Amino acid sequence: MNILLIGSGGREHALGWRLAQSKSCSKLYAAPGNPGLGECAECVALDSSDHQAVAEFCRSKAVDLLVIGPEAPLVDGLGDSLRAEGIAVFGPDRAAAQLEGSKGFTKDLCARANIPTAAYVRHADKSAALADLERFGLPVVIKADGLAAGKGVIIAETSEAASAAIEDMFGGGFGDAGAEVVIEECMTGEEASFFALTDGEAIVPFGSAQDHKRVGDGDVGLNTGGMGAYSPAPVLTPELESRVMEEIIQPTVDTMRAEGMPYSGVLYAGLMLTSEGPKLIEYNCRFGDPECQVLMTRFSGDLAALMLACATGELAQAVAPKFDSATALTVVMAAKGYPTKPEKGGAISGIEAAEADGAKVFHAGTAEKDGQLVASGGRVINVTARGKNVIYAQKAAYAAVDRIDFPSGFCRRDIGWREVEREGANA
Repeated sequence: MNILLIGSGGREHALGWRLAQSKSCSKLYAAPGNPGLGECAECVALDSSDHQAVAEFCRSKAVDLLVIGPEAPLVDGLGDSLRAEGIAVFGPDRAAAQLEGSKGFTKDLCARANIPTAAYVRHADKSAALADLERFGLPVVIKADGLAAGKGVIIAETSEAASAAIEDMFGGGFGDAGAEVVIEECMTGEEASFFALTDGEAIVPFGSAQDHKRVGDGDVGLNTGGMGAYSPAPVLTPELESRVMEEIIQPTVDTMRAEGMPYSGVLYAGLMLTSEGPKLIEYNCRFGDPECQVLMTRFSGDLAALMLACATGELAQAVAPKFDSATALTVVMAAKGYPTKPEKGGAISGIEAAEADGAKVFHAGTAEKDGQLVASGGRVINVTARGKNVIYAQKAAYAAVDRIDFPSGFCRRDIGWREVEREGANA
């Protein structure tokens, strides 16, 4: 089949890399793609916000499947527009994508479906939000309701910080995303990510991961889109995964379908593993970044066929996803100054050397300038490797990192540290 992949980041490079290896994929296009994607797909200049242009391209190239990588086009309804044209789409429509597009929508759904999550209130009025802070202890979580590129969550340690976060959100600090806020109790435990594929009825698990949001070693500094990840997440035991499917994923899919918003695509649950069991932090309606990179490194099988089955309501008849038993770990190399003011234009070399021993480098924010690969974004490349456990995968990933010449870049040196400590203690 002919496939069009929407997106330009590390997640999309990983998806494209795996899609291109699918037996059922005959031609892969990427819009707009990146230099890494250009090695496995034909990159085309398409604006995903121009739904008609995307539809016309799909018709002209006989595209059988549209795969939407990032969240913004999903929330914008690109899937709705292309389905109306008779094109199969991997990814939810606009109504179902509210699971990521509105944190308040998801919290209300959890309340209706009795899905375990943090206690919360949501407000579209600043004065009411400030007044309701008294209902919560400290620390307290303040969230911008809409899409904020992974940066719309503040964990406030003091009342003053909580009030300032609310003032900032209603004052436009997060753009339209802060027009409404959600205030939550701060849950305690270890975070993990769980993924499932669904066509709106059938559901299949699609692996677990843990990422590292803080910019600095030891989980200090500002929150980012993610500085690294590994898969699987051993803390998410088979027993806990079963509970997540039964208590969180299944009732979500059932409720969405019952309420006339059937969900199709990947459902990414951010979880807190509390003393009471797993609780939902939030949903994403696309693969995580950089979690996708480690999932795709472990996945074996025909990803294109699996995605088409999701898009056409035939997931129950599809071959179940298979994953390598090894651990995959990815290290994000970011531009200096990230996440506030990343330094763009820095030269990058050594990727071929980094991949010499089996590692894979996914392009996240790169461009080509006068024949030289340069940084064009905050998170620039994702250096990914495998090993029999996290300790070995970490060693392989950092050995590859050290072969890359990126003077204006940096990375954390402790990706996987929690599991490394656990594995070391059990050695």
